[in-house]
Amino acid sequence: MKSKMYIRIVFAILIIVFSIESTHAQCAMCRAVLENNADNSVAEGINDGIVYLMIFPYLLMGGLGYIIYRTYKSKKQTSF
Repeated sequence: MKSKMYIRIVFAILIIVFSIESTHAQCAMCRAVLENNADNSVAEGINDGIVYLMIFPYLLMGGLGYIIYRTYKSKKQTSF
């Protein structure tokens, strides 16, 4: 039962991560410098890197929140 829940959570996270069609996460200074370049692939690469680096803190905080929730839930069940 729990393994199905874990699979659903991982699947939902993967859908959310890969369904982001276009996100613009560049700061104003990075955008200004990269728009002056004729090659647009460099700007897209930096933008993708920023987005991927932004995902990990959210995953860590979500994992920490889930661990706290699971600990709280297990303590609540054992007290009754």
